[in-house]
Amino acid sequence: MTNIVLTGGTRGIGLGMARAFLERGHRVALCGTRADSVERALAELTEPAGRDEPAGRDGRDGRDVLAMVADVADRSQVQALWDAAAGRFGRVDLWINNAGVSHRRQPLWRLPEDEVRTVLDVNLAGVLNGTAVAVTGMAAQGSGHVWNMEGLGSDGRTVPGLGVYGATKRALTYLTGAAAKEMPPGVSIGLLSPGMVVTGLLTHDYDPQELQRARRMFDILADRVETVAPWLAERAVSRARNGAHVRWLTTGKVLRRFAAAPFGSRDVFGES
Repeated sequence: MTNIVLTGGTRGIGLGMARAFLERGHRVALCGTRADSVERALAELTEPAGRDEPAGRDGRDGRDVLAMVADVADRSQVQALWDAAAGRFGRVDLWINNAGVSHRRQPLWRLPEDEVRTVLDVNLAGVLNGTAVAVTGMAAQGSGHVWNMEGLGSDGRTVPGLGVYGATKRALTYLTGAAAKEMPPGVSIGLLSPGMVVTGLLTHDYDPQELQRARRMFDILADRVETVAPWLAERAVSRARNGAHVRWLTTGKVLRRFAAAPFGSRDVFGES
């Protein structure tokens, strides 16, 4: 049994991974920024399968899960998440910095300062805070592993209108590589790369016509949460080594999908 903390675990790939961890017998602490989304995720994750009585809020259906409100941009709140998880589980074995937000698809010079600041605070400062808190706690307990979640821009590819988001993900990749050379004894860090996953983050701020045009590419390269999340969850536990880089959408997979595209059809949105 592995004790796991997952930021941004109330929706999308984070919620999917939390579910996959719990189904495999691990214990999970997760956070979100809104009380209603945290409550909803907790209820979903603790809903018993084939039981007559509802599960308790502490996950006493055999799957221990803790959910709380925390803003990753505030280090004191991140520390509170660590303290709650370590208090509940006894220790934290894996910490996954998954929380992330995007912005409207606009050139940098058209984005309001507060919108830019939010993306920087969550995607970059949030990872800095999570890494610092987790590594400190893991060094004290003698072991542990931190995973940082890559995204568009991590490989250096640029997309017009997503410059700020991409810059934060590019910085995250550099940060993780540098941190791998700084880890204290027994502690390690690595990167998880989920590829294109059909979530609100992928389709954020498309108008209907733009989304229809983008669908062709998404149907080739994207995957659903229920496909990617279990795969990532298994490898997050089994490949926790310093400098590890776990990729779902590899170059080989991309090439095979483009080669197969003329001979079949995929519908990742499930609308046909």
